[in-house]
Amino acid sequence: MIQFSSVSKRYATGHDALKNISFSLAREEMAFLTGHSGAGKSTLLKLITLIERPTRGQALVNNKNLARVSRRRVPYFRREVGIVFQDYKLLYDRTVFDNVALPLVVAGLYHREIGRRVRAALDKVGLLNKERAYPITLSGGEQQRVGIARAVVNRPPLLLADEPTGNLDEALSDEIMDLFHEFNQVGVSVLIATHDKRQIRRLQKRVLELREGEMIHDGGVASV
Repeated sequence: MIQFSSVSKRYATGHDALKNISFSLAREEMAFLTGHSGAGKSTLLKLITLIERPTRGQALVNNKNLARVSRRRVPYFRREVGIVFQDYKLLYDRTVFDNVALPLVVAGLYHREIGRRVRAALDKVGLLNKERAYPITLSGGEQQRVGIARAVVNRPPLLLADEPTGNLDEALSDEIMDLFHEFNQVGVSVLIATHDKRQIRRLQKRVLELREGEMIHDGGVASV
């Protein structure tokens, strides 16, 4: 699903955010990406989603060479990748339904199909009864679940999350991580960037650890 071969990212300032990164994430695999603040986690996710481009090396996502994805094709590529953010990035002047529907509206789906998919996604995250609510009326955990529903409504084969439990207490963090695990169990590949060592130990998934832009660990949870 993801294959990085000697990938580096240097910014115009001369800062090397990632240095010679090589790893692969198989289809239907779930893994955690961890490391200190500034280690390169967010940069790596930005490369996967083509928010940024590698400086060197080869990056493949879902059998697509990212260097060959033209700017015009980037929006179509991103339909194959669901993204969940720590700060939710919801539209607070739109209902829950409209927030989740947005990727489908952009993709040009028919109204009936949009309704069916949005309600299926909301049902999956336990928010079907909140479709007419506005995000500002929801708890932090509920807002994050809206973000997850929006990320999966296009049925992407790959789901990425950047610190999805950073603003939540332990109980809500468990609920959110269990949702990611459930999506993984039905065949979605999942990569989660997180500082949450408790969740990493709880779920016992593969760990990719970055330090100052370098991959220092790829395997079990022993290093955390």
